Amino acid sequence: MILSPAPTDIADGDVSLGAVVALLQDARRKVAAAQADEIRLLARAHAIASEQTARVPSSEGREREMPARSIAAEIAAALRRPDRGMQNRMHDAAGLVSGFAATVAALHAGAIEVGHVRAIHDAGAGITDPESRARFEQAALAVAERETVGRAKPIVAVLAARIHPVPLAERHVQAAAQRRVWVRDLDEGMAELVALLPAELAHGIRDRLTQHARALVAATRERAADVAVARACPDDESGGASLVPDTIATDSRTTDQIRADVLTDLLLTAQATSPAQTGALPPGAAIRARVQVVIPAATLCGAGDEPAELVGFGPISPAIARRIAAGTEIWDRVFVSPTTGIVEQVDRYRPTPAQRRLLDSRDEHCRFPGCRRAARDCDLDHTVDAARGGPTALANLASLEAARRLAGRLCAWRMTMARPGQ
Repeated sequence: MILSPAPTDIADGDVSLGAVVALLQDARRKVAAAQADEIRLLARAHAIASEQTARVPSSEGREREMPARSIAAEIAAALRRPDRGMQNRMHDAAGLVSGFAATVAALHAGAIEVGHVRAIHDAGAGITDPESRARFEQAALAVAERETVGRAKPIVAVLAARIHPVPLAERHVQAAAQRRVWVRDLDEGMAELVALLPAELAHGIRDRLTQHARALVAATRERAADVAVARACPDDESGGASLVPDTIATDSRTTDQIRADVLTDLLLTAQATSPAQTGALPPGAAIRARVQVVIPAATLCGAGDEPAELVGFGPISPAIARRIAAGTEIWDRVFVSPTTGIVEQVDRYRPTPAQRRLLDSRDEHCRFPGCRRAARDCDLDHTVDAARGGPTALANLASLEAARRLAGRLCAWRMTMARPGQ
C-alpha cells in the first residue's frame, strides 16, 4: 500500500506569520493529545497483561512473564518497535495513568509537552504517599505549563525533593555508591569515556574544563599578537624580526574539542596544553571550578534540612551544600521573597560586579525563551537601550546570550521587565 500526503489548504504566501504560529500551536495540541491517547492505550495493554498473568496457575516466573511479553511483542510488531522496550513503555504508561492522571490529562489538553510528562514522572515516581504525590503534581504542573522542558526539569526536581519521604541526603548516599567510570567503544576508532559522579563534582569538572579552554584560547591569541608586534618592530638594527618563527600556531578547535583535549591532558600529563605548546598554561595554573548553589538560610546554619539547589541541575542535599559553602571564600547573600521566590536584593552594592551577582542569581540562565546558557556566561542587556536613556539599573538589565541578543534585534523581539510579584 502506498500512502500519499494529505492535501493541505495552506498555500505558500497565503498565511500570515501570526496565523502560522496559531496553526503550529494547534498542531502541537493535536500531537500532545495523540501522545496522551498512546499513554492511556499502553496502560490499558499493561492492565490486560496483568489480568492474563493473574489467571496463570503456575508460579513459575517464566510462565508468568509470557502474557506481558506476548502482548508487548504484538504491539511492537504493529508499531515496528522493539518488544523489550515496549514492555518498559507499557509499565511506565501504567504508572503515569495510575499515579499522575492530572499530568496525562494536561498533556491531552495540550497544556504541556511529553517531555514535561517524563520530567514529572521521573522526579515524582519515588513519592508513594497519594496526598504528597498529588501536592507535588499540582505544583509541578503549574511550572510545566509556563516553562520549557529544559527550564522546568530542575525546578520540578527541587519540588519533588522537598516532598519526597526519604531525605535527599540518604538518597544521595545510595546513588553516590554507584559512582563509576567506564568506556563505551564506538566506530571509526573512537570511544566514550563516561563517569557517573555526584552532580556538584560533574558540573565543577565541566566548568573547570571550560575555564581552561578559554584560557588556552586567550594564551594562543596573546602569543600571536606578540609575534605580530615583534615582526613589525624589530628590537635591533640587525633585524630581530628574523628570530620570530615563520608560522604562528593557531587553535581552530571548537570549545567542545578543547574541553575534550584538556580533559585528556590533565588526566594523562597533569597539564592543559594547546597545539605546538605555544599557548600552554603555566604548570599548576590556578583555575578553580565555579558552581552556583542556592542555599536556604536555615539550611546553611544547620537549623533546617530543606534541599539546596545546584543551578542548572537541581536539588542537592543540605550536607553537600554546607560543605561547598564551607570551602567558599566569598559568599553573596541573596534575599529572596519567601512567597514568590523572587530575588529582592543582595548585601553588596558595588557598581557592576554587584549587579552581575544579583542578575546571575535572579536570572540563572539566558532569558530568551528556551535558552539554558548560565547567566554568568551571558551578556547584560539593557531592556531600554542605553543610547535612548535606559539606565544601567537592575530593573533595566537582563541576561541574554550574545547570539540571542542579535537574534532578538534582527527579529524585533522585545524584552519586557515584569514588576515584582507579577
